[in-house]
Amino acid sequence: MKSIKKLFFFACFLLASYTSLLAQNSKVKTKPAKFLITGALELGGDEIAEVYFTNGERQGVRAGQGGSVGFGGQFQISGAEKFLLRSTVGIKYVTTAADNVHIRLTRIPIVLSGNYMATTKLRISAGLSMHRNIQFNTGGLGGDAKFKAASGPIFEIAYTGIGLSYTAMKYKDESNHSYSANAIGLTFSIALPRK
Repeated sequence: MKSIKKLFFFACFLLASYTSLLAQNSKVKTKPAKFLITGALELGGDEIAEVYFTNGERQGVRAGQGGSVGFGGQFQISGAEKFLLRSTVGIKYVTTAADNVHIRLTRIPIVLSGNYMATTKLRISAGLSMHRNIQFNTGGLGGDAKFKAASGPIFEIAYTGIGLSYTAMKYKDESNHSYSANAIGLTFSIALPRK
């Protein structure tokens, strides 16, 4: 799996370099490389913890749940204007309703995807989502937990920057217990400059 990831990174680097070289020699007005800002609100996954409140209520923390923001690049492939490569690094975060302690699950998602522009506004995407530095912090109330790095496929369909995504992933804790981190999400993205 590590060799596949290294090969994928190397291929993305070569394509980005190739696109940059062609862009220097062409007179196309659109920019082949753009700054990308993404966001998502996601639900799903197994419950990794349960928080009990003094009023008797409880709240579960799910592995796939959270809001995220990411920054990266969007690269248009020269000669194939309907195909894009996207790459982002961000943070995904979920907290609980507790007001006296900060209980949270954080992770660093790295997303690499190939995208097809079915129309000028409709984008279909498939790629690889990698979560790193996955940590559950109890704010001092109990034992914190760390999870091993995880990877899985991500699929998205978006219309003018707003879309739906599905990520398939499993987290493993330090004792090798597995948790589904599958998530369905509402996504947002913007590539700058717009033209």
